[in-house]
Amino acid sequence: MNVYPFIEAEKTGEHNVKRACELLKVSRSAYYQQKSGVKSVRERVDAQLTELITAVHAVSKGTYGAPRVHADLAEDGLRHGRKRVARLMRAAGLAGKSPRRWRTTTIADPNAGQRPDLVGRDFTTDPAAIDTRWCGDITYINTWQGWLYLATVIDLASRRIVGWAVADHLKTDLVDAALTDALVRRRPASGLVFHSDRGCQYTSAQHARLAAAHGVRLSVGRRGQCWDNAVAESFFSTIKTELLHRQPWPTHTAARQAIFEYIEGWYNTRRRHSSLGYLSPTAFEATGSHRLTISQAA
Repeated sequence: MNVYPFIEAEKTGEHNVKRACELLKVSRSAYYQQKSGVKSVRERVDAQLTELITAVHAVSKGTYGAPRVHADLAEDGLRHGRKRVARLMRAAGLAGKSPRRWRTTTIADPNAGQRPDLVGRDFTTDPAAIDTRWCGDITYINTWQGWLYLATVIDLASRRIVGWAVADHLKTDLVDAALTDALVRRRPASGLVFHSDRGCQYTSAQHARLAAAHGVRLSVGRRGQCWDNAVAESFFSTIKTELLHRQPWPTHTAARQAIFEYIEGWYNTRRRHSSLGYLSPTAFEATGSHRLTISQAA
């Protein structure tokens, strides 16, 4: 509530500004400053900070909430509290994007051979364990030209998308293309674990041959347990919230280009991850002084 009109009313008769300020617990300097129309130092700083917050929010294309905006400002040496950032964002009408609940899209192969779970929901991030454990999954994208499918390979140690592929089909060739992309880019040591759900593409003989040819150990989660592959599910929730569900996609080409720009130009290199101490995957990987071999990590 603005108390200054009450102070003005109290200035007549035996009352004066000093007494009115005492009664209303307002400093006289604050009263005169308000009366003169000059903003306080805090108000001026808030105005400048709001401009910076708005700029960071815009760069994230409206996806960042207060925690990531706060981390971005802190990296630039602006040590303001997270609650202050949140307050100014609310005042400016700015908010991050919250993910929707995902739905299971895995088509399991009942005749698939048994494979072990070599991850056991251990999704620990560690820059020294890069390229020792990957995970993969597939998601669906609705376009005016029909369904498009995105397969990804994520490094569990850094949350980086190390390989991906897009196609208009759900054949095993799609997940093989994503894994091959990761293998060519990263060239991991033999013995790397590649974890997935029990989708028929990942449990196929064709996929097993590709893995064996590159010394990759295949791992699968339990039937009906999406949390066993939570990192992959989390990424799909994020890309849908921040990109795919924000606009219609008239063509496959437009969707492919947007996915490329999101993964390579934003998610891997610039987007801050809470699980990485609000670093991007690229920055997090740079904090490791060396990479462990599979034998060292075991």
